[in-house]
Amino acid sequence: MSKYIFVTGGVVSGLGKGITAASIAMLIKAQGYTVDMIKFDPYFNVDALYLSPYQHGEVFVTEDGGEGDVVLGHYERFLGQSLTENSNITSGKIYSAVIKRERDGAYDGESVQVVPHITDEIKRTLYTLNRPETDVVICEIGGVVGDIENHPYLEAIRQCRGELGKGNAVYIHITYVPIIEMSGEHKTKPTQNSVKELQNIGIQPDIIVCRSDEPLDDGAKKKLSLFCNVDKDGIIESVTTDNIYQVPLKLHEQSFEGVALRKLKMEEREPKLDDWRDMCTRAEATASKEDRLKVAVVGKYVEKTTAYQSVTDAITTAGLLKNEAVDITLVSSEDVEKNPDILSAYNGIVIGSGFGARGFDGKIAAAKYARENDVPCLMIGLGAQAGIIEFARDVLGMTGADSQEFTPDGPYSVVCSVDPPMLKKGAFPTVITPGTYLSRIYGEQMVMERHRHRYDIAGIYEQLFLKNGLVFCAHSPTGVPEAFEVSTNKFFIGTIFNPEYRSRLLTTHPLFAEFVKVISLGKA
Repeated sequence: MSKYIFVTGGVVSGLGKGITAASIAMLIKAQGYTVDMIKFDPYFNVDALYLSPYQHGEVFVTEDGGEGDVVLGHYERFLGQSLTENSNITSGKIYSAVIKRERDGAYDGESVQVVPHITDEIKRTLYTLNRPETDVVICEIGGVVGDIENHPYLEAIRQCRGELGKGNAVYIHITYVPIIEMSGEHKTKPTQNSVKELQNIGIQPDIIVCRSDEPLDDGAKKKLSLFCNVDKDGIIESVTTDNIYQVPLKLHEQSFEGVALRKLKMEEREPKLDDWRDMCTRAEATASKEDRLKVAVVGKYVEKTTAYQSVTDAITTAGLLKNEAVDITLVSSEDVEKNPDILSAYNGIVIGSGFGARGFDGKIAAAKYARENDVPCLMIGLGAQAGIIEFARDVLGMTGADSQEFTPDGPYSVVCSVDPPMLKKGAFPTVITPGTYLSRIYGEQMVMERHRHRYDIAGIYEQLFLKNGLVFCAHSPTGVPEAFEVSTNKFFIGTIFNPEYRSRLLTTHPLFAEFVKVISLGKA
C-alpha cells in the first residue's frame, strides 16, 4: 500500500507549495523509493484548456494529454519522470463526476452533499494512485487554508489518516513567517493562527515549513514547536532564494525528508544527490560570469514570468550543462512588430507557442529578423506557424499566405486545421527525416513529442518549400509536417510540437541543448 504526504499552505498564497512538494518528492525518490504526485486545484475549470497564462502561468501538457497549470511542470522536472492527467485534479472534475453519477441514478435517491459525496469523490481520485508499485504519493492542496473552496479537500484529507491507518499519512503545512523591520524579529503568530485553523478542521500538521526572507532563530523555532504542537525537528525553514534548484538541498540539510519518512515508518537511506549537487554547483559558478549568453523568448504573455516556464527552464538547464550563463528576456511580440531591431541585442531567439491573433504579426517579424540576420532561432507551436508563413511570404512570394485560423479563405493556407478538427494534445510519434540537421540533433529516427495545437503545417507545398531551401525535417506517421529547418542558417528550426515539455532539470531536451551550443559557438 502507498503512503501519503499531504501538503497544505497557510497565511498567504505564492509561498512555493509546488516547489516544496516537488522537493520532498525528489528527495524521497533520491533515497530509492518510487513516488507519484497529485495536485488538487479548487477552481471550477474542468482542466486548464481555457485558462489564461495570466492566471496560472503556462498550461503544461502530460504524455496522455492531460492539461494542468505550471506546477505540473515543476513536478515533472524535479522528479525527472512523466506524470499523467490524474496528477492535476480540479473542482470542476470532481463536481462533474459527482453530478454525472447523480444523473445516472447511482446514489439511490440520496440527497447529494459535499460530505460525504464530494469528499468521497476526492478520496476516490486520490486512491487511484494507491498502487503496489508506488511507495509514496505526494498530494498538494492548492490555495490557502481558510479559502472557502478548500474546505472539501481539507475534510477529505482529514478523513484519509483514519482510513489509511497510523504511520501511513503525513501532513506538511507551509506558512510565511514575516520579519518586523523595526525590531528585526520573526513573528510566529500568523503561522500559529494558520495551524490553529487546520487543527479546528481536525488536521494536526506533522511538519511546518516556514518560508522567510531570513533564517529563523532558535527562539522562533521553539515557539512554533510549542504552540503548534509539532516536534522541533519538524520545524523546517525555507529561506527565500533566487535559485530554486537549491531548495531541495537546503531542505535536505535539515532532514526534511528524513522527518517525513520516520513518521511514515519507512527506512531512511543515503540519498543519491550527486547529480543535483553538480547542477547547483554549475548554477553558482555561472551566476557570477560576466560573459553571458542573451536569449529572447518572444511571446505575448510576457507580463507573466511563468507563462513560458518550461521554455525558460529548458534554456537555463541547457546553459548549465555547457557551463554557460544564460540571461533570458521575455520580449513582447507586439513590441517586435513595431521594431524588429530590438532583437539585435540577443544571441538567440525562441519564438513561443500560444493561441490567437494578438501578437502573431510580431512573431512573424521575429522569424523574419532571425532568418535574414542568421540569428539562431527555435520556433515552437504558433511560433513555428509564424516561421513557415514568413518564409512563404518573403521567400516564396506567396502574397497573402496565412493560417486558416486567421484567414479562412486566404489564397495560400500554409497552416491548416488539424484533420479531423480538434485540439491535438499529448504525446504522438514523430518521424525524423534521415540526413537532416534535426536527425543529427536527435540521433534517432522515431521520437515521441508532446503536442498542444489546433493547426498543422500544410503538406501540399512541401516540394515548393524544398526547392527554395526549407526542408520539412519531421513528419507524423501519416505524413503531416511536424518540423522544418533552413540549412543555410546556423540554427533555424520550427517544431509544431512542444519540446520544452520533455525537458528535465538534469537532462535538457536535445533541441535546446543544440540551440545553446550553437549560440555558445557563435559567441566564441
